[in-house]
Order: sequence, then C-alpha cells, then structure tokens
Amino acid sequence: MYRLKFLVTGFLFLGFQLVFAQKKTYQLELPGTTQALEMVFIEGGSFQIGSPSSEKGHQRDESPQSNIEVASFWMASTETTWNLYQHFVDRDIDGRSLQKKDQALVDLDIDAISGATTPYVDMSFGMGTDDYPAIGMTQKAAVQFCKWLSALTGNFYRLPTEAEWEYACRAGSQTAYSHSDDASGLELYAWFEENSDGKYHKVGQKKPNAWGLYDMHGNIAEWTLDQYEIEAYKKLAKVKWNKPLKTYPKAVRGGSWIDSAEKLRSAARRGSDPQWKMRDPQIPKSEWWHTDAPFVGFRIVRPYQTPSKKEQELYWTTK
Repeated sequence: MYRLKFLVTGFLFLGFQLVFAQKKTYQLELPGTTQALEMVFIEGGSFQIGSPSSEKGHQRDESPQSNIEVASFWMASTETTWNLYQHFVDRDIDGRSLQKKDQALVDLDIDAISGATTPYVDMSFGMGTDDYPAIGMTQKAAVQFCKWLSALTGNFYRLPTEAEWEYACRAGSQTAYSHSDDASGLELYAWFEENSDGKYHKVGQKKPNAWGLYDMHGNIAEWTLDQYEIEAYKKLAKVKWNKPLKTYPKAVRGGSWIDSAEKLRSAARRGSDPQWKMRDPQIPKSEWWHTDAPFVGFRIVRPYQTPSKKEQELYWTTK
C-alpha cells in the first residue's frame, strides 16, 4: 500500500547533528517487521499561518495571521496505522532495535520507555485495523510512541508542531484547502462527513497534496506538540512551538471523518477536552487512551537537524 521509493544512505556528521547528504524521501522500516513508512522530505521556509477573516469558516483562533519560519524536516506521508502502533502497545519487537551507528544521535534504553496500557475495549470500534489509522490515543501516548520509535531506530522522531503541520498541509498554498479555496472537489482528497459512511478509511486512498502527503484533510484529526490557545499565534512568531504546561487542551489539526468540510481547512484548529475520556470507567482515568475520541490520531516527523539530547527530552515530555 505504501509507495516504495528509496532508502536514504550516506550522511555527514557535524557535532551533535546529523545532516543527510541527500534531502530525499526515504522508507522508515520497523525492525523485526515487514512494516515501512514513507518519510517525505519537506524543505523549510516561511509561510503565513492562520486564515484571513474573509475565509469561509474562519474562526477567531486562526488569527492573527503571522509569518512563521519553519526548518526542514521529514513527515510521514500517511497517518500512523494500527499495524505500526500495535507494536508499541504490545512491545513485541523491543529486542529488535537497530545497532546505533552514532550514540550521539539517539541513545535510549528502550526498556526504560513507558508503554501504553492495553485498552479494555476495542479502540478501533470495529472500523478496521489493517492499514487503517490508529485512533483514540492521548497526546502523551503519541509522544511516547515517537520516543519508543527513536530508541528502536536510533533516529529522532516526534510529533509535528502546529506550525510544521500547517506548513506541510498547505504545501505552498494560501488557500482554504491545499488544493483550492473551494470545498467542491474536497472528496478527491479527504474522507469527511459527506463521504465517509460514518467511519475512518485506510490511509493513502485519496489524492495527496502537492508535497505527497495523504489525508492531511480529514480521515482522522492529528495531534500536534502544542498547547492549544485561542491566541497562540501571537507567540508563534517568536517561539518554535507553544510547549504544553497543562494536560488540556492540546492542539489537534486536520479534521476527521465525522467533520464538515469547513473543519478540514488548512487553518482549522481544535483543542482536546477531558470529555474525550467520558466513558472511561477507570479511576484514575487512563493516561494513554481517549475512549470518546475515535476521530483523533497522529503522524510523525523527523527534523533535518537532530536536536541535542536535552532538546530531545523537551519534545518527548508532555503533561
């Protein structure tokens, strides 16, 4: 299902940063499995985050528009699937971690990384698991998946910031959707309220955006690293990301299979809510699962320049 391209090989090591000699798409292969995830190279640049008040569906939390500089990174071409995520839940391939070529990049004891508890209900809610997007995890669980994946592969992975996510979704556009200002034709790119038949779908079935990313609009909404604040863009022009200081709300982007077209716009934002655990009978409620959020999942990124070990921990620490 995933498009096979080529594995990036060869690199230059400068200080504590890994800089690839070739800025190309590569296949992230999960050790000990047949699973692979296409990582698309996104050249950094500047863009205007948010939307103008004249845009149909515009909300107050999409203002003020700000010019943001984004560094180069790789982003998964699709949302993280159950095929991949279940290995994190089961922890069945921890002994297959790759031999680290350079301990200065990511050197973690995989056994020391917290793992998600097994959910007491089927978190796919009968919608499918093979090549379907993983859903219902908390932001903490998504962050820990990235840390676990980094320990497993020796390369640094994390969630995207809100700025990175919108930059990648827009793919050079400033229109309401990555393909146009008009919601007509959205069904070619997205699963949403009008065409989803009340469920999510296998990843990568619709047309990708101009940068080769699938399902940035719809299918499932996606976690970012940021704390959700209505006026966050007043900060983002000065900081890389709005680091969370509390559990709720966290920023979610992209809209999902249950949403109307306007909630799938590139600029559309949403904050997580404690009600996403409403039916969780556990006391205290699970840190790992949102029993009432079958519409949220995530995709991963890898920055072009590997951050220092201190910075890595900042990205992997969340409330």
